[in-house]
Amino acid sequence: MRLKTLIALLLGLLLAGAVAAQMPDPPAPPPLDPENTLLLDLSNGGRVIVQLRPDVAPKHVERIKTLARRGFYNGLTFHRVIEGFMAQGGDPKGDGSGGSDLPNLPAEFSGLPHVRGAVSAARLGSPPNADEAAVKQAESSANSQFFIMLAPKLSLDGQYTVFGRVVGGMNYVDQIEKGEPPANPTRILQASIAADNRPPPTAEQVAAAATPTHSVPLLATGGPSSRAAGPAVPPPPAIKLPEPPQPHAKPHR
Repeated sequence: MRLKTLIALLLGLLLAGAVAAQMPDPPAPPPLDPENTLLLDLSNGGRVIVQLRPDVAPKHVERIKTLARRGFYNGLTFHRVIEGFMAQGGDPKGDGSGGSDLPNLPAEFSGLPHVRGAVSAARLGSPPNADEAAVKQAESSANSQFFIMLAPKLSLDGQYTVFGRVVGGMNYVDQIEKGEPPANPTRILQASIAADNRPPPTAEQVAAAATPTHSVPLLATGGPSSRAAGPAVPPPPAIKLPEPPQPHAKPHR
């Protein structure tokens, strides 16, 4: 039994090394640019600053900016948050099965790794024994959902599109309520682009959002769409990682 476990571990390490070898070196981050800086004002009272990377994932960055400027993310929850792994949000249905009314996005894999603070696009998981066409379709099924890495998980590299990284307020990301789903989920009170100079939520709005039974108002017009973006969008564990826990029966990204 110990020999089998050791062999499985060695195979896993070899596979991870092979995937890493296929990925290009991560490009150096450019200077911070207000037009490509996403601000997430959370119901836990914090502001999270995300540097977007249009140099490596232009389509995903454009989607995030478009939806943020629509007010799409305002009021949405982080619906699946796993300690030591990731926090996933951006679903208007709040259960991992929704998306925006915009088309799905093609994958934009790059050398940006899934390290702590990386922001990556959630997508459909590839079905078991899928052919190349099905895998390609799954890889290009990202829409509105995203996840923020709470800890490194480099086995996700080359599987999901990293389009940014938290450069401020990571302590507030760590405070996002954990659960699948959380009992009292943390919400995005407002998502905005720094160049637009949107004022942050008031203290009253933050306090109201902290009340579990309170219905959190949207802070801008054009709130979340009620339309699901085709098939449900599963979370990162859909690639069958041995840890953290296996995914729900229904897909999440």
